[in-house]
Amino acid sequence: MVPLLTTPLPVPHGFTTRLGGVSQGPFQSLNLSAATGDDPEKVAENQRRALSLFGHPPVAGLKQVHGVEVHLVKGPGVWEGDGLLTKTPGLLLRVGVADCYPLLLYHPEGVVGALHAGWRGVVGGILPRALELLEEMGLDPKQVHLAMGPGIGGQCYQVGEEVAERFAQAGLNTFTPDPKAPGRYLLDLEGALLLQAERAGLLRERIYRVGLCTHCEPTLFSHRRDQGKTGRMWGLIMLPR
Repeated sequence: MVPLLTTPLPVPHGFTTRLGGVSQGPFQSLNLSAATGDDPEKVAENQRRALSLFGHPPVAGLKQVHGVEVHLVKGPGVWEGDGLLTKTPGLLLRVGVADCYPLLLYHPEGVVGALHAGWRGVVGGILPRALELLEEMGLDPKQVHLAMGPGIGGQCYQVGEEVAERFAQAGLNTFTPDPKAPGRYLLDLEGALLLQAERAGLLRERIYRVGLCTHCEPTLFSHRRDQGKTGRMWGLIMLPR
């Protein structure tokens, strides 16, 4: 059985771990990306197992580019960008991660979203962009429920001065000097996302955090911990049929 991390988000959703699949070696066991160098047949079986949790629905996915492009989609397919929104019941939205944060959104007037948020997406404002699109659709973004999946924690995410400066320029001062490495900083991506959510008016009681660090937790894939040789997990959400 494939375990799924869930939150109080009131629609079908979840975040996969690395457990419950058939891949071997550094991809053990539920690697969901064939672009990692894993056996494509094993990846296909892993994907089948993950999708079975939602009844094998049609899927909308992304060719992720660490940007802020968010697409409003009506049916299955693959879009270049890092965010999806849909009003289509039964259409499963999918993002892939292995340190970046998977964000799942639900608006009570019948919209769900899935976002891929690495440091470039966070500092570029992919979450505010998705909320702006909801507003352009005539919906109040302050009603959004937001689920934040596992991602690399601030205590484990070391970055250089240039990245810290980008966050400072964006008004996201969620970084501190790394006491063990002069000239380097520890960056709290989740803290930056929470700050953006609060600035957009989202209510704290509608923000749900899984609260697991991919770098620290061995049951999760981590690109940084595993030096690039690792699998990918999915963040998944859909409106009920």
